[in-house]
Amino acid sequence: MLNVATQYAIQGTTAKGIAASVERGVTEGELAPGDALPPVRRLADELGVSPGTVATAYKELRGRGLVVTRGRGGTVVAEAPSVASRRPPRVPEGLVDLASGLPDPAFLPVLRPPAEVRPVYGSHRAAPRLAALEELTRAWFRRDGVPAERVTFAHGALDCVARILSVELRPGDAVAVEDPGFHHLLDLVPALGLRTVPVAVDGEGVTPDALRAALRAGVRAVVLSPRAQTPTGASFSAARRDELGALLGGFPDVLVVEDHYFAGFDGPPVPTLGALGPARWAQVRTVSKRLGVDLRWAGLAGDEVTLARHDGRMLMTSGWISHLLQETVVGLLSDPEVIRLVARGEAAYAERRGALIGALGARGVRAAGAEGLNVWVPVRDESAVVNGLRTHGWWVAAGARFRIAAPPAVRITAATLLPEAAERLAADFAGVLGDAQATYGG
Repeated sequence: MLNVATQYAIQGTTAKGIAASVERGVTEGELAPGDALPPVRRLADELGVSPGTVATAYKELRGRGLVVTRGRGGTVVAEAPSVASRRPPRVPEGLVDLASGLPDPAFLPVLRPPAEVRPVYGSHRAAPRLAALEELTRAWFRRDGVPAERVTFAHGALDCVARILSVELRPGDAVAVEDPGFHHLLDLVPALGLRTVPVAVDGEGVTPDALRAALRAGVRAVVLSPRAQTPTGASFSAARRDELGALLGGFPDVLVVEDHYFAGFDGPPVPTLGALGPARWAQVRTVSKRLGVDLRWAGLAGDEVTLARHDGRMLMTSGWISHLLQETVVGLLSDPEVIRLVARGEAAYAERRGALIGALGARGVRAAGAEGLNVWVPVRDESAVVNGLRTHGWWVAAGARFRIAAPPAVRITAATLLPEAAERLAADFAGVLGDAQATYGG
């Protein structure tokens, strides 16, 4: 059943004015997801404009991801309007926060910016990247077999992906994204005026059947994660990587973007599509989960055309990544003690995820989370579980933020959850599920 927007009066005498009025209503919360906009002819009569003017306004809003059209159901505000990212609700006071998706600060290094930075004449546009960080970045990619003759930098994964998609695609083009997936990416794609095509994920990442269907449907780009996929923790096996690579080989014009946000600094190589050298590809690696959220830096490898277009757009806007930041990252990546600290963190995260998954499994609750910081737990009613756990002092994330067509679930950040606490949480979780089953009739 649609919600009818009866309180907000849309205004405007031009298509742009009407579209701006609707956007204002969404931004200010007067128009909520699912609210129905007036039919074209009725709004045209109310505003004293032609139906074509209203239709043009609605078309612009659809192209920007603010509204969707549901046939006879009319035009409604999108579930995740692209004027703002789907921010998590505030953690209620007194609850244990297991919804953040953030690492344990105990395994993050203390950031020490360089003690001395000489002033420069002019800008860094002629030499935007520090040679020392370029070499460290190349080595980081090469450890996983990713070609790294050409690398560049960005302000983070989303900054990088947004720039690549905006220079490569045109409004209305389709992009395949993981479902469930990274919630900020699910908001970013429609915000760029692009269409989102969800592809299913299992324990080894994107499924071949789902990717095949998306490619045949005409997607122009694919964005996926080779390791610790958000929110399920899935990671490519070598076999899955090869199967996906073979599929993509039949579509050489499709841009393949890998968000390798959880790339390690040590350990065995991780299978990635970048190592197969697709015709059009880019892989972005960030350090915020390993070294701290203040390090808004990303390394990017890819084909020559993609990197050139990325850098061309960047030079026209922000220009370069702060050399202060680059010097800081060089120092951290060159510090053996920092690398050991990160390795201890990864071992702790594996232990904590395993403890929670095991404790839930012992109570008949299935959960996923092979790698990363989170555990993904399928449920029937997200709200019932979130609110039920809240009464026991736990705060977890409803899965609706992370999915499009995927079944409901909740995401639990296990990064700071010690094994003894995992037992208590699992017992409470099973109890909440039992209460919900009794309440909703099994």
